[in-house]
Order: sequence, then C-alpha cells, then structure tokens
Amino acid sequence: MKHNALIAGVCLFMSACSHHSAQAPEAADAPIAKKVPHTMALHGVSRTDNYYWLRDDKRESPEVLAYLNAENAYAKARMSGWTALKDTLFDEMKSRLVKDDSSVPYRWKGQYYYRRVEGEREYPIIARKVSLDAPEQVLLDANERAAGHEFYSLGRTTISEDGKLLAFGEDTLSRRIYRIYIKDIATGALLDDVLENTEGEAIWANDGQHLFYIAKDPQTLLGYQVFRHKLGTPQSEDVLVYEEADDSFYIDLGKSLDGSQILLYHQSTTTSEVQLLDANAPLGEFVPFLPREEDHEYSITKLGDTYYVLTNWQATNFRLMAVDKAHTADKSRWREVLPYDEAVRIEDVLVLKSALVLQTREAGKTHIRIYQPDGTAPTEIEFDEAAYVTWLGMNPEQDSTLVRFHYSSLTTPDSTFDYNLSTGKRELKKQLQVPGFEAGAYQSERLMLPARDGTLVPVSVVYRKDKFNKDGSNPLYQYGYGAYGSVVDPDFSLSALSLLDRGVVYAIAHVRGGEMLGRPWYDAGRMFNKINSFTDFIDVTDGLVKLGYGAKDKVVASGASAGGLLMGAVANMAGEKYLAINAGVPFVDVVTTMLDESIPLTTNEYDEWGNPNEKPSFDYMLSYSPYDNLARKAYPHMLVTTGLHDSQVQYFEPAKWVAKLRDYKTDSNELLLVTDMEAGHGGKSGRYRQFEDMALEYGFFLHHWGLE
Repeated sequence: MKHNALIAGVCLFMSACSHHSAQAPEAADAPIAKKVPHTMALHGVSRTDNYYWLRDDKRESPEVLAYLNAENAYAKARMSGWTALKDTLFDEMKSRLVKDDSSVPYRWKGQYYYRRVEGEREYPIIARKVSLDAPEQVLLDANERAAGHEFYSLGRTTISEDGKLLAFGEDTLSRRIYRIYIKDIATGALLDDVLENTEGEAIWANDGQHLFYIAKDPQTLLGYQVFRHKLGTPQSEDVLVYEEADDSFYIDLGKSLDGSQILLYHQSTTTSEVQLLDANAPLGEFVPFLPREEDHEYSITKLGDTYYVLTNWQATNFRLMAVDKAHTADKSRWREVLPYDEAVRIEDVLVLKSALVLQTREAGKTHIRIYQPDGTAPTEIEFDEAAYVTWLGMNPEQDSTLVRFHYSSLTTPDSTFDYNLSTGKRELKKQLQVPGFEAGAYQSERLMLPARDGTLVPVSVVYRKDKFNKDGSNPLYQYGYGAYGSVVDPDFSLSALSLLDRGVVYAIAHVRGGEMLGRPWYDAGRMFNKINSFTDFIDVTDGLVKLGYGAKDKVVASGASAGGLLMGAVANMAGEKYLAINAGVPFVDVVTTMLDESIPLTTNEYDEWGNPNEKPSFDYMLSYSPYDNLARKAYPHMLVTTGLHDSQVQYFEPAKWVAKLRDYKTDSNELLLVTDMEAGHGGKSGRYRQFEDMALEYGFFLHHWGLE
C-alpha cells in the first residue's frame, strides 16, 4: 500500500503528467511540483505559496518523500555525464589526507590528551597518556560507536575532575539532538546513566557525582533548560536548575579555567549574560555575574579572586576590564586593563598567571599579543603572509608558561605552535601534512575592492601561479557568507586545491554582515542593512573581473546556509553575472520562516533579520527574500543541496525554492536539487565522506566550465 502511495505521489508532480508539459526546456524531464495555493496575509500584503504543501515536519509524507526522491533521481541522471569527474575529485580530496594522523597532545591535570585517526576509518579515537612516551590509554573509539549508523556526530567529550569518568554526546539522526553517555574509563563500561534530548555536552561538578546539561525544546530544538543529574539516578529525577524564559537567547555551559566555577552563558544577537555556580557546591544556585542589559555583550575569565571581563560597554569593538569577585555586578567598580581601540576588535582572551594573551582582529587580519598581567609591555607574534588566520588553541592550565596557538593561510596548511613566555620563542609542533602539495606553487593576495557606496570590501584571493594569467581568462570561484558576525577566514582548504590545480582562481568576498572589519562591519550587514551583504558580493565580482582575476563569462558563486540566502538574493539581483551558482542548505524563504515561531532558530534571530510581525521589518525582509522575489527571467545553472533532517534550515525551504524556480525561470540552464535523505545541516559525517559534498559542488562547476 505504501509503495502504491509513492507511485501515486510521483504522478502528482512528474513532468510526464500531461498538464505540466509547457515548461522551459531544462524542465522537460524534471519533476514538476503540483501547485496547491496557500495564502498568507499580513500588514495588508497577501502572499500565495503554491508549494507550502512540501512542508512535512514529521518527514513521513509519501507524497513529499516521493518528490524529493524524484528530484534526486533527476539530478543523478543529469549528472551521469560527469559522474566520473565527481569520483575523481572525491579521490583527489581523500588522497590529500594522511591516513594515520594525530593532534598535538595538550596537558591537563598531569595527563596528555589528544585525538588521532587511522587508516580509512572515518571517526577519531580519543586517547591520553601519563607522559608523551608512555603507553596510550584509549578513552573512546568513535568508529566503534558509529558502526551501523548512516550518520554519526560525536558531541563534546568531558572528563571528570578526578580523571575517572568520560561523558560524551552522540547524534545519529543529524538533527543536533544528542544522547549523553557516561563511561568508566578504567573498566571501559558504560554506566546506566543515559541522558536524552540534550545539546550534547555535560559539565562535571568537582565531586565527580553531579553533572549539568542542557535539554532541548522538542519543537523548536532550542536548548532552553539546564538540568543537574546525579550519577546512578534515572533522568526522570534530574533537577531543573534553570529555564530560559526569553526565546531570543541561546544558552551554553562551560567551566572556568581554574575549575572552580561552572558557567552558564546566555547570548542573543546583541545581548549576553553569564551566571556562576560554585563547582564544589553543585546543589547551589546559578547567580548572575552581571544581570543582562540590552545591547551589552560580555564574557568573563577568572584568575584567583579577579575576573577579567571582555565587554562592549562603551566600546563597540570590545575592551578588557577587571573586577574583584565581590563587586562583579557593579560596573562602576570595573577597572580598565586594556583601553578601547576602535580599530581593534578583541576576539578572545586567555588569562594565565604570568600573562594576558589576546586574539585580536585589525583591518581584517588576526593577531596574537602577549601582555603582562597588568596589561603592559605588549609583544606581538609576527606573521608575514598577505591573507592568513591565527587563533588561540587549547590552553587548559593557568600556570603554564607555554601558549598554544594555530596558524593557517590560503597557501599554508594548518599549523600548531607553542609560544614560550619565558624565552619569547615559538616552536612549530605540527603542520598538516598534505601529500603532493608544494606551497611555493600557489600565490595568495589580499584586496580591497569598492562597493557601490564607496565602501572598500576585503577579498582574499588564491591561485596556482603557473595556471594564472591576469588577463581575464581564468575561471573564477567566489565564495561568501555574510551573517551573524561570522568571519570566513582565509585558511587552508584541502578541497580547494582541486580547483586551483585546474586553473581556477578562488576568492572569498568578506561582505558586510560578517565581522572581518570588526563589529561595525557586522552591523552594516544585518537587520535594515542586510542588502549590503548582497550588493557587496556582486560588486566584488565586478571588481575581480575588471582587474583581470576572472573571465566575465566564467564566474561561479557559492554559499551555504545564510550564505545560501546570499546566493538566492544574488541570483535574483544579478544572476546574469554568474555562469553557475551553488546554494547549500539555503535560507531562502525568509519572511515565512521568521513568522513561524515553531521552526527552530526563529525567535532568537529577530535581531539578525528583524521581526516580520512588525511592518517595517516585514516590508524590508520581503524586499529581498529569495523565494518571494523570484522573477520570470533567466537564471544561471544552479545546484541546490539540502538535508532531510536539517535542524537549522528546514529541507522544505530549498525544496519549495527549486519548485518555484522551475516554474518561473525562462532559460534552459541546469537546475538540480540534491537532498541527502540521511543527513542534516552539516552534510555527511565522517573524515572522508565529508568530501562527497565538495566533490559534487566542484564537479558541477567544472562541468559547466568545460573542464572535465
């Protein structure tokens, strides 16, 4: 019966049905979704969504699943001519991974912890040693845990203070809903304690008997409750110690570097709060460090009885202050350690007994500076490449005289360093091995290109020297994101080598909406400034072509999630400038999604996009929403990917978008929808399998460039 229902569902949308015969040439054999008008009215505006029926929250509708499977079958047929290319790309990417590899061990409480991978196995092995030359003790083999699962994601792993117990989270559905397990390290046995429906991380109290975790709302998938669990008791007896009443906030748990405090973080787009609990008194209550204040963001780190506060109070790009334990909630008692500099965005702070270490961003470039504990005598770790990123690594011991940091660039594989505070020297501990890669064969550049309003937009560019001619003849791949203040840093990409080695110029447009140029750069690309993200991307394309970095008819664009929104808007606004576009898990039905509070990640993103229940926001969001602004015109070749179990951008957004695109577009260009029926927002899991998605995207572009 179910099989027959699936067949019947196919007949509702397949182009073989006679009433769907009049379509653009590309769609002749494509699945054509039926139209079921669904009208929505608000603020005097009536919108009709003919494909609203594709939403199935349970993901069980035979008709919907049949449509998605038909799109997959169509895409597979259309890709048959370049399947061998896709397979070649996948093999290339896999070959760049060293089969047996390990992270650099870090020391915590007298033991050295690390992760390693081996052979063709997809997942890490977590291990430790009492000394670097001692025998290994395996804490967890994720490959064994992943056996039998199409998808597997390991959440955070945390060790009890006495080093005897391991807590770890697992997601086997790709909805970012984790089950937490507890393992006795000495025996290897799992305890009976199993915690369902969590964010995937447990924070241990210092007694080794209590741990804290965040539970998720089953509908919105927001983590909103903090529970305390006592080992040996059922989850039904866990104590609710905090519930977030404001659904515009995310919450998270952590622990102070000295292990004395359990930290509860609250974060909306523009406001934050930290609450504290004595890790030695787990039956106590969380107490605010400083109660939340609208538009005030701060984070804290502790050294003895002093707290260091990274705050944007009267400092848009943040400054560092300090306060004694007894006066945290009184900002008048906060004292400035490092003054505000509008040209410097402080991104991270490490407080050690002998030094303050800051990770900053200035003019788009990251820096690491070492200060004395009182904020004097800065020393900077120098780097000499045009486009790179550096960041603080795992530094779990406050009395250490070594600072671990990482470095990567478009032409330098990820590198791990230790900086000696006593000698001022740095030591390279490990650089990612990439078989066959010669850094000298490639060149990176940092450009500042003008947007239409005169603003200069940072652009990171890399190419292979012997295949690049600055005469406008090369294919050009341009990537962008531009949301949440997230920065797409110019770091090393194993997969991108497959484009560079074929003569493709690779560019990252650091558009407004990210935080490449500090917090004002983010504010200039969100809410009522969102259009800047789209026009920046288009103007960077024009600038790169004008300067000869790419051929006008060989430009492709790519972005995922909020970057998929960028792709959808760019396709509507200037699709003629692009040969092809890849939109991964794209957020394209902006207004409808942001009006539905039952969908994950809606109410807590009003400060990012706006609240469409308010007319000014509704009108502005409607002006750029890709789904609402599709036009009857030509579009580039387009590859759209999604995951059936995506918890961030629900699968039905890209599915509806493609269905409407098929109806509206007037060209014969290719339009493919590929739905991973097993995965979610992050795509396929596994060390090797992750490259399948990149091989698909790059194969699509290389095919349309004619570079098979």
